[in-house]
Amino acid sequence: MPVEIRRLTIPEFSVHCPSFVDIYLSAMGYPTDIKDRQVAHWRRDTTHPGFEALCAIDRGYIVGFAYGFLGSRDHWWYHQLVKGVREQAPSSPLHWQVLSSYFEVAEVHVAPSCQSRGIGRHLLRGLTHRVPALYTVLSTPEVPDEANAAFHLYRSEGYRDLLRHYYFTGDDRPFAVLYSPSVGQREER
Repeated sequence: MPVEIRRLTIPEFSVHCPSFVDIYLSAMGYPTDIKDRQVAHWRRDTTHPGFEALCAIDRGYIVGFAYGFLGSRDHWWYHQLVKGVREQAPSSPLHWQVLSSYFEVAEVHVAPSCQSRGIGRHLLRGLTHRVPALYTVLSTPEVPDEANAAFHLYRSEGYRDLLRHYYFTGDDRPFAVLYSPSVGQREER
């Protein structure tokens, strides 16, 4: 039986949020003591305009998920990106154009035991298909030579550098922030 990708309502996302956070903690190697905080934070994210969520189900078990929403000048992440652009690329009009209309891919994660099966690609494509923004933007931890499945996926889907080796407030790891024209924008070119 193939993996099912299912679009979620906000109540469905909220109900399954603890399971999604478990996958996130495992995939990212974060400590489990942040679980309750993440669940509360992600449930608050459902109030952002344009919120979308999907999950991947294999043999009745949730094995992956993705969610995002429209970027906004009111969000913490937007302010982090503005700070990074000012520090790294203050003269680039493209960077400011991306920040003017983007869909934030907040999370895309697949359980480690189910990775490298194309599930993340299906989740990312399903989440970003026809978003009402000019660009999609996401972040991923930096790794030497971009040698991991996440970078491979994002590069193969056309994501380019917006920021590199950026430190988000509250995380001691460097991140790459990547962007891509939205699917509708790519098809118009």
